[in-house]
Amino acid sequence: MNKNQVSGRTDQVAGKVKEVAGKAVGNDRLQAQGNVQKNLGKVEAAAGDARENAKDAAKKAVDKM
Repeated sequence: MNKNQVSGRTDQVAGKVKEVAGKAVGNDRLQAQGNVQKNLGKVEAAAGDARENAKDAAKKAVDKM
C-alpha cells in the first residue's frame, strides 16, 4: 500500500464524516466541503491503486524474464 492509497482513503473517511455532520446539523457548507473532500480522496486512492497495480505488473514482467 502506497502513501496515495492511505492518504486518499483517509480523506474519504474524513470527508464522509464532515458530510454526515453537516447534514446532521443542517450546515450546507460543511456538507459540501465533506462531499468534495470525500471525492478528492476517491481520486487520490484510485491513483494510488493504479500506481500499485502498475508496479505489480512490472515486477511480474521482470520476474518472468
